Amino acid sequence: MINYAGCWALFIKEIRRFYSVVVQTVFAPVVATLLYLLVFGQVLDTQIDVYSGLDYSQFIIPGLVMMAILQNAFANTSSSLIQSKMHGNLTFVLLSPISPLELYVAFVGAAIVRGVAVGLAILVVGIIWFDLSWQSPLWIMLFAILSAAMMGGLGMLAGIISDKYDHLAAFQNFVIMPLTFLSGVFYSIHALPGVWQEISQFNPFFYMVDGFRYGFFGQSDVSVYLSLSVTLLFLLIVSAINLILLHKGVKIRE
Repeated sequence: MINYAGCWALFIKEIRRFYSVVVQTVFAPVVATLLYLLVFGQVLDTQIDVYSGLDYSQFIIPGLVMMAILQNAFANTSSSLIQSKMHGNLTFVLLSPISPLELYVAFVGAAIVRGVAVGLAILVVGIIWFDLSWQSPLWIMLFAILSAAMMGGLGMLAGIISDKYDHLAAFQNFVIMPLTFLSGVFYSIHALPGVWQEISQFNPFFYMVDGFRYGFFGQSDVSVYLSLSVTLLFLLIVSAINLILLHKGVKIRE
């Protein structure tokens, strides 16, 4: 039997955790991302033509929104779990009558809320200042939620396998950051040489950004259905790994 009350309580606890420092967890990422838009958009707006009839500033906004969603969803679960492990309060969560699935859903659900909240704030600025429009809100919402869930799961995996903050920082700096910046946020992969186009298609983050961008412009570098399939596949893989580790108590019951 599913413990809905316990899962909901943990979810609300995680929401309140990042909301208690909302300036750091929401406003700071929004300002940092808008600085990217200001620098790259204003400097390169007239020099790069990616899609016909589309300003470069408009092109990079969906990419920046998705980058913010990915990074903040990852940060929410990874930071929460590593803090709980380091401070010893994870024990109290494990003693509660919550199954690994309920624990996972609560943590990832809160990561989705934080990631989408940051992305939405950036999107509002893009709509107001840069006259950004969208073709398919359904694709936008679908990729935003699925991508945030996948990154929330990846953040939880990083939190589980990390023993201290240094390990988590290494994972974020040497895995998450490079994959995010090389996912086509600032460019179309068709602008790359052939070999780099092939390499880019092994980056799962590329499909999340490309599918999300399709929802705005109706154009993408690869089929939107391929992007959806890759995103779902990685979400299932990450979720399965997390549930196995949580069930066995790897590095959380030691």
